[in-house]
Amino acid sequence: MKRRIAFTGGGSAGHVTVNLACIPHFLEAGWEVAYIGSENGIERELTQDLRGVRYEAISTGKLRRYFDWKNATDPFRVAKGVLQATRFLSHWKPDVIFSKGGFVSVPVVMGGWLNRIPVVIHESDLTPGLANRLTVPFARKVCVTFPETLEHLPAKKGEWVGAIVRDELMRGKRERGLSLCGFTADKPVLLIMGGSLGAKRINEAIRDRLSERLKRFQIVHICGKGQVDDSLQLEGYKQFAYVKEELPDLLAMTDLVVSRAGSNAIFEFLALAKPMLLIPLSQKASRGDQILNARSFERQGFCHVLLEEDMTQERFDQELAKLWEQRMVYRERMRQSQEADSLTRLLEVIRQAAGEAET
Repeated sequence: MKRRIAFTGGGSAGHVTVNLACIPHFLEAGWEVAYIGSENGIERELTQDLRGVRYEAISTGKLRRYFDWKNATDPFRVAKGVLQATRFLSHWKPDVIFSKGGFVSVPVVMGGWLNRIPVVIHESDLTPGLANRLTVPFARKVCVTFPETLEHLPAKKGEWVGAIVRDELMRGKRERGLSLCGFTADKPVLLIMGGSLGAKRINEAIRDRLSERLKRFQIVHICGKGQVDDSLQLEGYKQFAYVKEELPDLLAMTDLVVSRAGSNAIFEFLALAKPMLLIPLSQKASRGDQILNARSFERQGFCHVLLEEDMTQERFDQELAKLWEQRMVYRERMRQSQEADSLTRLLEVIRQAAGEAET
Protein backbone atom coordinates (compact mmCIF):
# COMPACT_ATOMS: atom_id res chain seq x y z
CA MET A 1 0.00 0.00 0.00
CA LYS A 2 1.34 3.43 -0.93
CA ARG A 3 2.33 5.80 1.83
CA ARG A 4 0.36 9.02 2.10
CA ILE A 5 1.13 12.57 3.18
CA ALA A 6 -1.20 15.55 3.62
CA PHE A 7 0.18 19.09 3.28
CA THR A 8 -1.44 22.24 4.58
CA GLY A 9 -0.62 25.93 4.78
CA GLY A 10 -1.92 29.07 3.11
CA GLY A 11 -3.10 32.62 3.22
CA SER A 12 0.07 33.94 1.58
CA ALA A 13 2.71 32.54 -0.75
CA GLY A 14 5.13 32.29 2.16
CA HIS A 15 2.88 29.64 3.71
CA VAL A 16 2.98 27.56 0.52
CA THR A 17 6.50 27.74 -0.94
CA VAL A 18 8.10 25.20 1.42
CA ASN A 19 5.29 22.79 0.61
CA LEU A 20 6.00 23.31 -3.08
CA ALA A 21 9.64 22.44 -2.46
CA CYS A 22 8.75 19.21 -0.64
CA ILE A 23 5.86 17.84 -2.70
CA PRO A 24 7.86 16.74 -5.81
CA HIS A 25 10.17 14.61 -3.67
CA PHE A 26 7.27 12.66 -2.17
CA LEU A 27 5.61 12.23 -5.56
CA GLU A 28 8.86 10.92 -7.03
CA ALA A 29 9.16 8.47 -4.13
CA GLY A 30 5.70 7.09 -4.94
CA TRP A 31 3.74 8.66 -2.08
CA GLU A 32 0.13 9.73 -2.51
CA VAL A 33 -0.17 13.46 -1.80
CA ALA A 34 -3.09 15.61 -0.70
CA TYR A 35 -3.16 19.35 -0.04
CA ILE A 36 -5.71 20.67 2.46
CA GLY A 37 -6.37 24.37 1.95
CA SER A 38 -9.08 26.99 1.80
CA GLU A 39 -11.67 27.23 -0.95
CA ASN A 40 -10.34 30.41 -2.57
CA GLY A 41 -6.92 30.97 -0.99
CA ILE A 42 -3.64 31.51 -2.81
CA GLU A 43 -2.63 27.97 -1.84
CA ARG A 44 -5.25 26.60 -4.24
CA GLU A 45 -3.94 28.76 -7.07
CA LEU A 46 -0.32 27.80 -6.43
CA THR A 47 -0.98 24.06 -6.26
CA GLN A 48 -3.55 23.68 -9.04
CA ASP A 49 -0.93 22.76 -11.66
CA LEU A 50 0.68 20.00 -9.57
CA ARG A 51 -0.12 16.67 -11.16
CA GLY A 52 -0.95 13.86 -8.80
CA VAL A 53 -1.89 16.13 -5.88
CA ARG A 54 -5.42 15.91 -4.50
CA TYR A 55 -6.78 19.25 -3.24
CA GLU A 56 -9.23 19.20 -0.34
CA ALA A 57 -10.94 22.52 0.47
CA ILE A 58 -12.09 23.27 4.02
CA SER A 59 -13.65 26.19 5.86
CA THR A 60 -11.29 28.53 7.67
CA GLY A 61 -11.34 31.79 9.56
CA LYS A 62 -8.74 34.48 10.10
CA LEU A 63 -7.10 34.89 13.49
CA ARG A 64 -7.13 38.67 13.89
CA ARG A 65 -5.34 40.85 16.44
CA TYR A 66 -7.70 43.77 15.79
CA PHE A 67 -11.43 44.43 16.06
CA ASP A 68 -13.55 43.12 13.22
CA TRP A 69 -17.15 41.90 13.23
CA LYS A 70 -15.93 38.71 11.55
CA ASN A 71 -14.14 37.82 14.79
CA ALA A 72 -17.59 36.82 16.06
CA THR A 73 -18.32 34.42 13.18
CA ASP A 74 -14.88 33.08 12.25
CA PRO A 75 -14.62 30.73 15.27
CA PHE A 76 -17.61 28.88 13.81
CA ARG A 77 -15.84 28.69 10.44
CA VAL A 78 -12.75 27.29 12.15
CA ALA A 79 -14.89 24.74 14.00
CA LYS A 80 -16.47 23.71 10.70
CA GLY A 81 -12.98 23.40 9.21
CA VAL A 82 -11.88 21.14 12.07
CA LEU A 83 -14.90 18.91 11.39
CA GLN A 84 -14.18 18.81 7.64
CA ALA A 85 -10.45 18.14 8.12
CA THR A 86 -11.10 15.46 10.74
CA ARG A 87 -13.58 13.70 8.47
CA PHE A 88 -11.25 13.78 5.45
CA LEU A 89 -8.20 12.64 7.42
CA SER A 90 -10.18 9.83 9.03
CA HIS A 91 -11.21 8.60 5.58
CA TRP A 92 -7.94 9.19 3.68
CA LYS A 93 -5.62 8.09 6.53
CA PRO A 94 -2.30 9.79 5.71
CA ASP A 95 0.85 8.55 7.42
CA VAL A 96 1.89 12.11 8.29
CA ILE A 97 0.73 15.74 8.02
CA PHE A 98 3.09 18.58 7.14
CA SER A 99 1.93 22.06 8.09
CA LYS A 100 3.52 25.29 6.87
CA GLY A 101 1.26 27.49 8.96
CA GLY A 102 -1.27 30.17 8.17
CA PHE A 103 -4.88 30.24 9.29
CA VAL A 104 -5.99 27.23 7.27
CA SER A 105 -3.47 24.98 9.03
CA VAL A 106 -5.15 25.21 12.44
CA PRO A 107 -8.18 23.01 11.62
CA VAL A 108 -5.95 20.52 9.78
CA VAL A 109 -3.48 20.08 12.63
CA MET A 110 -6.37 19.74 15.10
CA GLY A 111 -7.97 17.16 12.83
CA GLY A 112 -4.68 15.28 12.59
CA TRP A 113 -4.33 15.21 16.38
CA LEU A 114 -7.89 13.92 16.77
CA ASN A 115 -7.04 11.12 14.29
CA ARG A 116 -3.69 10.42 15.99
CA ILE A 117 -1.78 11.24 12.82
CA PRO A 118 1.76 12.57 13.41
CA VAL A 119 2.16 16.25 12.50
CA VAL A 120 5.33 18.10 11.50
CA ILE A 121 5.18 21.92 11.51
CA HIS A 122 7.55 24.31 9.77
CA GLU A 123 8.18 27.84 11.05
CA SER A 124 10.06 30.21 8.73
CA ASP A 125 10.20 33.33 10.88
CA LEU A 126 12.46 33.99 13.83
CA THR A 127 9.52 33.87 16.25
CA PRO A 128 6.53 31.54 15.71
CA GLY A 129 3.40 33.01 14.19
CA LEU A 130 0.01 32.84 15.87
CA ALA A 131 -1.26 29.85 13.91
CA ASN A 132 1.87 27.84 14.69
CA ARG A 133 1.80 28.86 18.35
CA LEU A 134 -1.73 27.47 18.55
CA THR A 135 -0.80 24.19 16.85
CA VAL A 136 2.63 23.44 18.40
CA PRO A 137 1.07 21.46 21.30
CA PHE A 138 -0.47 19.05 18.77
CA ALA A 139 2.69 18.50 16.70
CA ARG A 140 5.40 15.88 16.97
CA LYS A 141 8.15 18.10 15.53
CA VAL A 142 8.53 21.81 14.75
CA CYS A 143 11.20 22.52 12.13
CA VAL A 144 12.69 26.01 12.11
CA THR A 145 14.72 28.23 9.81
CA PHE A 146 16.52 30.36 12.41
CA PRO A 147 18.45 28.63 15.24
CA GLU A 148 17.18 31.36 17.61
CA THR A 149 13.62 30.09 17.12
CA LEU A 150 14.42 26.99 19.19
CA GLU A 151 14.39 29.21 22.29
CA HIS A 152 10.63 29.71 21.78
CA LEU A 153 9.76 26.00 21.51
CA PRO A 154 9.61 22.94 23.79
CA ALA A 155 13.08 21.41 23.81
CA LYS A 156 12.08 17.99 22.50
CA LYS A 157 9.95 19.35 19.65
CA GLY A 158 12.21 21.92 18.03
CA GLU A 159 14.40 20.90 15.10
CA TRP A 160 16.66 23.35 13.26
CA VAL A 161 16.77 22.55 9.54
CA GLY A 162 17.69 25.93 7.99
CA ALA A 163 16.18 27.70 5.01
CA ILE A 164 14.23 25.77 2.37
CA VAL A 165 14.78 27.05 -1.17
CA ARG A 166 12.89 25.69 -4.16
CA ASP A 167 15.09 23.88 -6.68
CA GLU A 168 13.44 25.61 -9.65
CA LEU A 169 14.68 29.03 -8.52
CA MET A 170 18.21 27.90 -9.31
CA ARG A 171 17.28 27.13 -12.91
CA GLY A 172 16.31 30.63 -14.03
CA LYS A 173 17.81 32.12 -17.18
CA ARG A 174 18.76 35.79 -17.41
CA GLU A 175 18.04 35.94 -21.14
CA ARG A 176 14.50 34.64 -20.66
CA GLY A 177 13.86 37.21 -17.95
CA LEU A 178 15.09 40.09 -20.12
CA SER A 179 12.97 38.89 -23.04
CA LEU A 180 9.87 38.51 -20.86
CA CYS A 181 10.16 42.12 -19.66
CA GLY A 182 11.46 43.64 -22.90
CA PHE A 183 14.65 44.78 -21.11
CA THR A 184 18.16 45.24 -22.47
CA ALA A 185 21.30 43.53 -21.24
CA ASP A 186 23.35 46.71 -20.74
CA LYS A 187 21.40 48.36 -17.89
CA PRO A 188 21.00 47.03 -14.31
CA VAL A 189 17.70 45.53 -13.18
CA LEU A 190 15.94 46.42 -9.93
CA LEU A 191 13.28 43.99 -8.66
CA ILE A 192 10.55 45.41 -6.42
CA MET A 193 8.60 42.74 -4.54
CA GLY A 194 6.15 43.37 -1.72
CA GLY A 195 5.09 39.77 -1.17
CA SER A 196 2.24 37.81 -2.73
CA LEU A 197 -0.33 40.28 -1.36
CA GLY A 198 1.65 43.31 -2.47
CA ALA A 199 2.81 46.32 -0.45
CA LYS A 200 0.96 49.56 -1.07
CA ARG A 201 3.54 51.76 0.65
CA ILE A 202 6.43 50.32 -1.39
CA ASN A 203 4.39 50.52 -4.59
CA GLU A 204 3.68 54.19 -4.01
CA ALA A 205 7.30 54.92 -3.13
CA ILE A 206 8.74 53.41 -6.30
CA ARG A 207 6.12 54.97 -8.58
CA ASP A 208 6.41 58.48 -7.14
CA ARG A 209 9.78 59.10 -8.82
CA LEU A 210 9.57 56.36 -11.41
CA SER A 211 10.86 58.34 -14.41
CA GLU A 212 13.88 59.52 -12.42
CA ARG A 213 14.74 56.01 -11.21
CA LEU A 214 14.38 54.56 -14.70
CA LYS A 215 17.40 56.65 -15.71
CA ARG A 216 19.56 54.36 -13.57
CA PHE A 217 17.64 51.05 -13.49
CA GLN A 218 15.27 48.90 -15.45
CA ILE A 219 12.53 48.01 -12.96
CA VAL A 220 10.46 44.86 -12.70
CA HIS A 221 7.67 45.46 -10.21
CA ILE A 222 5.71 42.61 -8.60
CA CYS A 223 3.05 44.78 -7.02
CA GLY A 224 0.32 42.43 -5.78
CA LYS A 225 -3.15 41.44 -6.91
CA GLY A 226 -5.26 44.42 -7.98
CA GLN A 227 -2.36 46.86 -7.68
CA VAL A 228 -1.13 47.05 -11.28
CA ASP A 229 -1.30 50.63 -12.59
CA ASP A 230 -2.17 50.36 -16.28
CA SER A 231 -1.50 54.08 -16.80
CA LEU A 232 2.23 53.47 -16.33
CA GLN A 233 3.47 52.25 -19.69
CA LEU A 234 7.14 53.28 -19.61
CA GLU A 235 10.16 51.79 -21.32
CA GLY A 236 12.21 49.81 -18.84
CA TYR A 237 9.30 49.32 -16.40
CA LYS A 238 7.41 46.02 -16.25
CA GLN A 239 4.58 45.28 -13.79
CA PHE A 240 3.17 41.97 -12.62
CA ALA A 241 0.37 41.43 -10.13
CA TYR A 242 1.94 38.12 -9.17
CA VAL A 243 4.33 35.63 -10.77
CA LYS A 244 4.76 31.86 -10.56
CA GLU A 245 6.76 30.10 -13.27
CA GLU A 246 8.32 33.42 -14.37
CA LEU A 247 10.01 34.09 -11.02
CA PRO A 248 13.24 32.08 -11.57
CA ASP A 249 13.95 33.97 -14.80
CA LEU A 250 13.12 37.35 -13.26
CA LEU A 251 15.47 36.65 -10.37
CA ALA A 252 18.20 35.47 -12.72
CA MET A 253 18.29 38.86 -14.44
CA THR A 254 17.97 40.91 -11.22
CA ASP A 255 20.89 42.95 -9.86
CA LEU A 256 19.23 44.46 -6.75
CA VAL A 257 16.08 43.60 -4.80
CA VAL A 258 13.74 45.82 -2.78
CA SER A 259 11.43 43.65 -0.72
CA ARG A 260 9.47 43.05 2.42
CA ALA A 261 11.25 40.73 4.86
CA GLY A 262 9.23 37.53 4.81
CA SER A 263 11.58 34.70 5.74
CA ASN A 264 11.04 32.46 2.70
CA ALA A 265 11.66 35.30 0.24
CA ILE A 266 14.79 36.69 1.86
CA PHE A 267 16.40 33.27 2.16
CA GLU A 268 15.72 32.73 -1.53
CA PHE A 269 17.46 36.03 -2.31
CA LEU A 270 20.33 34.92 -0.08
CA ALA A 271 20.67 31.59 -1.91
CA LEU A 272 20.83 33.48 -5.22
CA ALA A 273 23.23 36.13 -3.81
CA LYS A 274 20.93 39.06 -4.62
CA PRO A 275 21.81 42.25 -2.68
CA MET A 276 18.67 43.45 -0.92
CA LEU A 277 17.10 46.52 0.56
CA LEU A 278 14.54 45.19 3.04
CA ILE A 279 11.54 47.25 4.14
CA PRO A 280 9.85 45.05 6.76
CA LEU A 281 6.22 45.33 7.70
CA SER A 282 5.88 47.73 10.61
CA GLN A 283 4.77 46.61 14.06
CA LYS A 284 1.55 48.53 13.48
CA ALA A 285 0.67 46.18 10.61
CA SER A 286 2.15 42.94 11.97
CA ARG A 287 3.55 41.20 15.02
CA GLY A 288 7.03 42.48 14.15
CA ASP A 289 8.41 39.21 12.79
CA GLN A 290 9.67 40.80 9.57
CA ILE A 291 11.66 43.37 11.54
CA LEU A 292 13.37 40.55 13.45
CA ASN A 293 14.07 38.70 10.18
CA ALA A 294 15.55 41.82 8.58
CA ARG A 295 17.71 42.70 11.59
CA SER A 296 19.07 39.15 11.69
CA PHE A 297 20.12 39.43 8.04
CA GLU A 298 21.53 42.89 8.64
CA ARG A 299 23.72 41.61 11.51
CA GLN A 300 25.09 38.95 9.18
CA GLY A 301 25.86 41.55 6.53
CA PHE A 302 23.37 40.33 3.92
CA CYS A 303 21.20 43.42 3.45
CA HIS A 304 20.35 47.05 4.11
CA VAL A 305 17.27 47.69 6.25
CA LEU A 306 14.93 50.67 5.91
CA LEU A 307 12.09 50.78 8.42
CA GLU A 308 8.77 51.79 6.89
CA GLU A 309 8.27 54.61 9.41
CA ASP A 310 11.66 56.06 8.37
CA MET A 311 11.00 55.79 4.64
CA THR A 312 11.03 59.01 2.65
CA GLN A 313 11.80 59.40 -1.03
CA GLU A 314 15.22 60.83 -0.20
CA ARG A 315 16.06 58.07 2.28
CA PHE A 316 14.85 55.39 -0.12
CA ASP A 317 17.14 56.69 -2.88
CA GLN A 318 20.08 57.04 -0.48
CA GLU A 319 19.79 53.44 0.72
CA LEU A 320 19.38 52.17 -2.83
CA ALA A 321 22.48 54.09 -3.95
CA LYS A 322 24.54 52.69 -1.06
CA LEU A 323 23.39 49.17 -1.82
CA TRP A 324 24.37 49.57 -5.48
CA GLU A 325 27.81 50.87 -4.55
CA GLN A 326 28.40 47.94 -2.19
CA ARG A 327 26.72 45.26 -4.29
CA MET A 328 29.87 43.24 -4.98
CA VAL A 329 30.70 43.07 -1.27
CA TYR A 330 27.20 41.82 -0.50
CA ARG A 331 27.29 39.24 -3.27
CA GLU A 332 30.59 37.80 -2.10
CA ARG A 333 29.46 37.69 1.53
CA MET A 334 26.26 35.87 0.58
CA ARG A 335 28.10 33.38 -1.63
CA GLN A 336 30.38 32.53 1.27
CA SER A 337 27.37 31.76 3.46
CA GLN A 338 26.91 28.11 2.58
CA GLU A 339 23.77 26.51 4.02
CA ALA A 340 23.76 22.76 4.55
CA ASP A 341 21.19 20.78 2.59
CA SER A 342 18.16 22.03 4.52
CA LEU A 343 15.57 20.36 2.31
CA THR A 344 17.16 16.93 2.81
CA ARG A 345 17.05 17.43 6.58
CA LEU A 346 13.41 18.51 6.48
CA LEU A 347 12.36 15.55 4.34
CA GLU A 348 14.12 13.21 6.76
CA VAL A 349 12.23 14.67 9.73
CA ILE A 350 8.91 14.20 7.91
CA ARG A 351 9.73 10.62 6.93
CA GLN A 352 10.82 9.76 10.44
CA ALA A 353 7.57 11.18 11.82
CA ALA A 354 5.72 8.90 9.40
CA GLY A 355 7.72 5.91 10.65
CA GLU A 356 9.95 5.71 7.57
CA ALA A 357 13.59 5.83 8.72
CA GLU A 358 16.05 7.29 6.25
CA THR A 359 18.10 4.55 4.58
